[in-house]
Amino acid sequence: MSNGPITSTIHTMADVWEAYRDELDGVERQIRENLDSSVTLVNTVAAHILSSGGKRVRPLLLLLSARLCGYGGRDHHQLGSLIEFIHTATLLHDDVVDEADIRRGRRTARKVWGNQISILVGDYLYSKAMAQVVEFRSQGINEVLAEACTKMAEGEVLQLYYNGNPAMPEADYVKIVEHKTAGLIAAACRMGGIIAEAAEDKQEALFRFGQYLGIAFQVADDTLDYTANGERLGKTLGQDLRQGKATLPLLHLLQHCSEPDRRMITDRMETRTLSEADLDRILSLMAEFGSIIYAMDRARTYIAAAQHELELFEDSTARRALAVAADYMITRDR
Repeated sequence: MSNGPITSTIHTMADVWEAYRDELDGVERQIRENLDSSVTLVNTVAAHILSSGGKRVRPLLLLLSARLCGYGGRDHHQLGSLIEFIHTATLLHDDVVDEADIRRGRRTARKVWGNQISILVGDYLYSKAMAQVVEFRSQGINEVLAEACTKMAEGEVLQLYYNGNPAMPEADYVKIVEHKTAGLIAAACRMGGIIAEAAEDKQEALFRFGQYLGIAFQVADDTLDYTANGERLGKTLGQDLRQGKATLPLLHLLQHCSEPDRRMITDRMETRTLSEADLDRILSLMAEFGSIIYAMDRARTYIAAAQHELELFEDSTARRALAVAADYMITRDR
């Protein structure tokens, strides 16, 4: 698809999916082709999560970034599939760490095949992606992806360090989000600029765009943990708290609620217990102190920063699509 002049047809995320359907179909074909292990169980487990309804947001951002910079080739299909492999590997690992039973409304791989298989298939997807990325013979791509993978691991360790600890500073929460979620999204955006041979300032703008967008995405996702329609989004309200995770809405609440309520919340985090009455109390307190509003305002601030980075680029279909995709990151519950 041509980058082309801006059109009037890109207004919603549904318009973006439709406009770039052929591009994303190319990514899907590559995903299927790359699942070629001689060990059938590896392919089966990987396909279980790869076919579970993920939106392919990271490959979409990569291909939009490439088109934004005038790219006319097809390598972005393969790169998009490899980004999705890496993202899927993190999901397999995260579900083991979090002892999660459900993802996207389906049983997690660890519930079907066990923790060991989930970890090893995640390792396979990481290894497969990095092995095929090397074939592009691009030092820039190698560096940005290696840095993203390193940061994801660091972010996971930092999150585990603070697990069950409500005293986590908000700055460290943002650091975890920046490493765990935003790093791979930023890498995907910059890789689009790299394969398009864009100027360094445009590559850096795309990286920052992805970083801001990724932080906003995770803050909004964490907030959905206290507001989402569980049946619709495959979420259970309060799941992060049940797992001992202090996310931005809860950190805000802990700074403003009474000492008895703070002790109650701290106890539930440490013991990994949460009754319906506890959850109702916490949701009521979040409404009273504006914790949800605070978190979503922070997410919107990051989206505004991301949108600012697009000002370096001329108006085009791809730029409009990226702007719509950015807004979608914090409105997807509606």
